[in-house]
Amino acid sequence: MNSTSSTLLPQARRRKRNPWPAVLGGALLAAILGFIVFGNLSKSLEYFVTPTEYKAQSSEYVGRTIRLGGLVKSAHYDRESLKLSFTVTDYGASYPVSYQGAVSDLFKENQGVVVRGAFTPAGVFQANELLVKHSEEYRVPTSQADIKSMLKDTK
Repeated sequence: MNSTSSTLLPQARRRKRNPWPAVLGGALLAAILGFIVFGNLSKSLEYFVTPTEYKAQSSEYVGRTIRLGGLVKSAHYDRESLKLSFTVTDYGASYPVSYQGAVSDLFKENQGVVVRGAFTPAGVFQANELLVKHSEEYRVPTSQADIKSMLKDTK
């Protein structure tokens, strides 16, 4: 007798696993992650409105902290008291702004600015944050004359 044929057992069949629990678990995890990311993302995004947009939709922004962006006009800064007052405009509408604090050297007339704060009942925008826009163009000075010109332009 052949002893090898009697001791061999038939090979066990592998049980197929159902893929649905893994697929549903992955979809649930993706949905929870999406909710956390995109649900809170909309709360943290903060766009600025222009003076013309504010004028058209002022009732929507009453009592809310907003960012107002435009160009600086008629700026007055007292270095002693750190009080700054200016008008922000987009040439369609203009609003007076009041700010208390240090001001960047980049802040000047006809420069872009975004201020964060709220309007007072008197119609003045009381800012608690001042963001000054600047040129994104960078040129490496190639000569001493370029350095002097650059320093002169920043003053």
